[in-house]
Amino acid sequence: QVQLVESGGGLVQAGGSLRLSCAASGRTVSSYAMGWFRQAPGKEREFVAAISWGGGNTDYADSVKGRFTISRDNAKNTVCLQMNSLKPEDTAVYYCAVIKRRLGREEYEYDYWGQGTQVTVSS
Repeated sequence: QVQLVESGGGLVQAGGSLRLSCAASGRTVSSYAMGWFRQAPGKEREFVAAISWGGGNTDYADSVKGRFTISRDNAKNTVCLQMNSLKPEDTAVYYCAVIKRRLGREEYEYDYWGQGTQVTVSS
């Protein structure tokens, strides 16, 4: 069993930046692909970013490409999401997750995820 705890969310003005962190415990996640997804009120869960186990490959939703960067530190068992040029439409609860498999373009299946951290972007 893997426990994931997200942090770093908050309230920021449009154009601002936030850095989300995800700390894993219970088992090392260094051999797993990891990702972030988000969910806004009344909307379906949306893929945000993914990173391969070694960090050499990344994938981003078109909506965040060029603004968000996913990274990982396997020695620390952490995954981060740097979010720049934030927009009001980025407002959502952001979840860190262990990826089970890729289903298609911008579509992933997840094994574990955390409680999420709220990101609110004001206009």
